[in-house]
Amino acid sequence: MKTSKQVLVIEGSPRKHGNTDLLSDEFIKGAEEAGHETEKIYLSEKNIGYCVDCEVCQAEGGGCAKKDDFQEIKDKIAACDVLVLVSPVYYYSVTAQLKTLIDRTYSALTEISGKECYLITAGAGDQEKYFQTIIDTYHGFIGCFSDMKDKGVILGLGAQAKGSIKDNPAMTQAYEAGKNS
Repeated sequence: MKTSKQVLVIEGSPRKHGNTDLLSDEFIKGAEEAGHETEKIYLSEKNIGYCVDCEVCQAEGGGCAKKDDFQEIKDKIAACDVLVLVSPVYYYSVTAQLKTLIDRTYSALTEISGKECYLITAGAGDQEKYFQTIIDTYHGFIGCFSDMKDKGVILGLGAQAKGSIKDNPAMTQAYEAGKNS
């Protein structure tokens, strides 16, 4: 019998109902059908400032000096079993919103570990080579934490116009990944 998991989806797109949002909804649908509890956070609705490399988090044993919505998100990341990072491809990488969150997790290096991780992305490129930088960013991020498990990357190839992902094989891949998470 499969144990219920806490699935946290972090949507990095500034556009709701766009291609990555649709993909992450399919992941959530599959995860909920498998009996998991899910939550989606839209970074565009959160106030998260940039890391300024003040090193307070490292010098004083953890915790970020900035007081904004990062603390709430960090606590949810620490509590989840499955972490799903979602971003459209912006100049071959993640959005500024997701990169800001990634940078801020520097203050939580000892609090985040042991997650099953996925990357969901979509972009205009029709070949995987156009997604290599975003994939490398994802692998670099999860590689900074203890025992993070890469469970997969879902690529929405050739999806630029809003809604163009709907007939893309990535929709089925996202659903199946959620169901098997």
